[in-house]
Amino acid sequence: MIEFVDVVKTFPDGTTAVDHLDLTIPDGAITVLVGPSGCGKTTSLRMINRMIDPTSGQIRIDGKPVGDSDPAELRRGIGYVIQAAGLFPHRTVVDNVATVPVLAGTPKKKARAHARELLDRVGLRPELADRYPAQLSGGQQQRVGVARALAADPPVMLMDEPFSAVDPVVRDDLQQEFLRLQGELGKTIVMVTHDIDEAIKLGDHVAVFAEGGKLAQFAPPDQLLADPTGDFVAGFVGRDRGYRGLSFTTAEHLPVEPADTVVEGLRLAVDGDGRALGWDGDGSTRLPTEGTFTASDTMRRVTDLAILSPAGAAVRVDASGRVDGLVRHATVAEHLRERQIERLRGHGRSTAGAEG
Repeated sequence: MIEFVDVVKTFPDGTTAVDHLDLTIPDGAITVLVGPSGCGKTTSLRMINRMIDPTSGQIRIDGKPVGDSDPAELRRGIGYVIQAAGLFPHRTVVDNVATVPVLAGTPKKKARAHARELLDRVGLRPELADRYPAQLSGGQQQRVGVARALAADPPVMLMDEPFSAVDPVVRDDLQQEFLRLQGELGKTIVMVTHDIDEAIKLGDHVAVFAEGGKLAQFAPPDQLLADPTGDFVAGFVGRDRGYRGLSFTTAEHLPVEPADTVVEGLRLAVDGDGRALGWDGDGSTRLPTEGTFTASDTMRRVTDLAILSPAGAAVRVDASGRVDGLVRHATVAEHLRERQIERLRGHGRSTAGAEG
């Protein structure tokens, strides 16, 4: 567990970057710090591994003040991933990853063998291990950066906008790989981003910082979207927070119609195994379904499919891929309306109870 206890950071020019921060970051989860430029999120991150020291207050890891640790020794036990990877250009990929273990006393041969295993784990081909960073793509370099941070098996990892220097398609792949790795490893990860969508996608908890280094809200993503604290958080999260919030609700209880229902003059065609082929109407052209969903998929996916569908209906399939129902976009809208009313009524009851 990482704790910020009344932490203040004021720079020599008088700028207060972090203003009386109290924050408890839980073990084994991803906590994302997000906010506008100059709000203190990166300063807060760098105070954890003493790249910056606080002006006052205390930061603790598992109850031990980081200020009591030698900075170099502290950093060897904390993984650190930065934008554009920050690799040593004169070292091969495998030696970049092996750097910290070798510094900690691991024999070079053993460290390099473990480095190759880590490169495989982050999805890099074996032949890339002996290349230099300049010979890799931006996405590949970021994977090396993650592998290097994992090399010493640190309980804590700090990540400063690690995916912002790559194109959107590569970024999505890296985010998915990162979530897969975290599912296996369960590290305590603190990550900085300026992108609220990335924060919502990756974070188990999200800390929203306001200008002046103040913590505006700390909450799980679904709570942040449903109940932002104040106008600043609501504005920062965005007016489309309702659509983002659909990522946290599954289609499990969404009512469906029979697969042979005619919708807007179109009937779903299926093959002999019951798999969707497309929408057939009076004409000869078969229109695409634009994809299918299962009961475990998110409402965001169902909504997207219903909007894209030429019939205005999303196609549900079972675990084997066989069609087992249709959902019109009107049904999706009504279902979401009912869920929102239930949520607001529940929020009203809890608020009334708290006031009483």
